[in-house]
Amino acid sequence: MHLPLTPAPPQPSSRSGLLDRVLGGIERVGNRLPHPFFLFVGIFAILAVISTVLEATGAQVTVPGSDETVVVKGLLSGDGAVWLLENLITNFTGFAALGTVLLMMMAVGVAERTGLLDTIVRATVARAPAPVLPYAVAFVSCQAHLMSDIALLVIPPLAALAFKSAGRNPVAGLIGAFACVCSGYSAGFTIGALDALYVGITEQAVKALPQGAEAVTHILVNYFYTAAASIVLAALGGFLISRVLEPRLPRPQASDEAETTETLKLTSAQRRGLLLSGLAVSAYIGAVLLVWLMPDSPLRGEGGALVPSPVLSGVVPLLFVAFVLAGVVYGVTARTLTKAADVPKMMTESVTSMSGYIVLIFAIGQVIAFFNWSGVGTLLAVKSAALLESAGLTGLTGVIVFVLLVCLLNIFITSGSALWSLMAPVFVPAFMLIGLEPAFIQAAFRIGDSGTQMITPMNPFLLLALALLRQYEPEARLGTLMARLSIFVVPFIVAWLALLSIFYAFDLPLGPGAVIHTPS
Repeated sequence: MHLPLTPAPPQPSSRSGLLDRVLGGIERVGNRLPHPFFLFVGIFAILAVISTVLEATGAQVTVPGSDETVVVKGLLSGDGAVWLLENLITNFTGFAALGTVLLMMMAVGVAERTGLLDTIVRATVARAPAPVLPYAVAFVSCQAHLMSDIALLVIPPLAALAFKSAGRNPVAGLIGAFACVCSGYSAGFTIGALDALYVGITEQAVKALPQGAEAVTHILVNYFYTAAASIVLAALGGFLISRVLEPRLPRPQASDEAETTETLKLTSAQRRGLLLSGLAVSAYIGAVLLVWLMPDSPLRGEGGALVPSPVLSGVVPLLFVAFVLAGVVYGVTARTLTKAADVPKMMTESVTSMSGYIVLIFAIGQVIAFFNWSGVGTLLAVKSAALLESAGLTGLTGVIVFVLLVCLLNIFITSGSALWSLMAPVFVPAFMLIGLEPAFIQAAFRIGDSGTQMITPMNPFLLLALALLRQYEPEARLGTLMARLSIFVVPFIVAWLALLSIFYAFDLPLGPGAVIHTPS
């Protein structure tokens, strides 16, 4: 998850106990890490030196399964200088994730700024009976990556309000929703900018190997897995909220500040907008499916195949139209969209919010492109694959170790784009060399990126959650919040891994055309 900085609430003046000391240590280590932009600039500089040294020693590697020998090339050389000058811009503008993420953000921005996404959340939790409410909150939270990071600002306080109106403990709704948004951030039936970001980085990483050209990498490569995960995590999250978290919470004494005039009820205009936008999108999806399924359709693949086909390779433009259509229909009906000029304005505001990501992509693009050009990425991948095989960490065992490593690193590097950009160039080709497809490794990364997000002090939204908690429990401390969130960490990681193991054991497709094992 890529999290922007938010103002931190006042912190307690003293800390005590093992948990506080551990959290304090994590916070100090994390604060010493440079900004992700400079982190990648530093990596680029280190790689420049290492590649030049390797070139001077004549380093080379033969890719298993091919006769190709890759000779390492150094950046601090004439050829390296020419390559950088000629490719600096294209390394940035040609980065696969850039256009896809920006296009999705433009579309989702229209749906978000017209109020459609907020209305969907309200409509979902408001209608849930009190016994079902924890499961409804958990399910909605596990679809939240569609709203990007704003989900962590919107869903937890709405969940607290829903619990309160149902006569249940609002703190359970608040903490449970926060935990499920974080741990289910990579799951869901919905497709958003996060999916585009992941697959864009994966597409760049597979270029380190010749066989990477045949790898299946599109925005839906993990869709079956993430959709299934959202159901499993919602059921588990609802159980943990209702049976483990809520019974252990003191009944809060809400202060006057905790009272809010905000209501979960929808206006007639909002209900009508929700209905009409749903009908419009359903008609649009139906039309696309009809054309896709027609015999001799231009949207079918080679030989009339449905998978692969232009529908899958071009799913991002199709999603763009769906989100814009839904947002415009809702906005016009609910009167949150009053003139045509508002649509490009909303898109502009959404892209503006991604300015930090665009700058970061400039640095990330240079590092990944250099990995591929220099041969360092290929060398590391081959050596890493050999190390995994010698240690017996092939197949699912190796992937589980990889997930645990991501969970650990995620405590200090909370940006999913930065962390995947660091790990993908090495681990995607390394696991490809031992027979596992990039889609499977990307699915495994999703687990680690979500698993420890809720408990790291480096997550600025954790401090926002603490501020919201203090509306109900004024004396609550960071350790209090962390202890309650820790209830979810291990069960969610185990559930993610158990589901991945089922997909692995039965060789189930992770998404359309996305297998687990490399075809022999």
